[in-house]
Amino acid sequence: MIRRAAALVVTALLLLGSAAQAQAAGYRYWSFWERDGGRWTYATQGPSTARPADGAVQGFRFAVSEDSSDAAQPGGTADFAAICAATPAREGAKRVALVLDFGTAADAPSGETPPAARTACARIAPDATTAEALAAVAGPLRYDSNALLCAISGYPRRGCGEQVSGGGTAASKSPGAAEGTAQAGEDSSDGGPSLGLVAGGAVVVVLAGAAVWQAQRRRNA
Repeated sequence: MIRRAAALVVTALLLLGSAAQAQAAGYRYWSFWERDGGRWTYATQGPSTARPADGAVQGFRFAVSEDSSDAAQPGGTADFAAICAATPAREGAKRVALVLDFGTAADAPSGETPPAARTACARIAPDATTAEALAAVAGPLRYDSNALLCAISGYPRRGCGEQVSGGGTAASKSPGAAEGTAQAGEDSSDGGPSLGLVAGGAVVVVLAGAAVWQAQRRRNA
């Protein structure tokens, strides 16, 4: 009886652990960043509405992440003077430095290889958006019907903000917010096990513990 109850406890804990891992899913998408002093901050609006000032540095990173709190930041040089050194200022235009990080092979869709990270300096109209800056130096771009930025410089060829399981398998669910309009790819959950799952597991553990106690009581009687 004791062995049986102990096995039940172990099984319940393993099921809880497996369920938590299964729910630790993320989204494969392009995240949008702004340079604030010496650090990256997740953009509060999408590239189609953001209107960077002259001298701004903005970045994009392709990766799999659960939400903006764990999104990977762009890597490499993020200095405006260095990125735009070969693009002189011009009257009636502004310059925006862009950092384009295509991510790692581990985050790439099946059958695709991420290009090397690069930087670009876009010289655009004073009221132009980040999307226009991207189009000027990093086309072709691809968007979906919800204004989610799907591809930069043609990468990736397919897919757009698809949900990816903890094992790297794409699922059918789409992210809850579009990159073009707000926080990209955010999930409404926190990635942990649901309350019902935790409660159910707790009941199993409690019952198993009670069985162990009863068995010990009978042996000591």
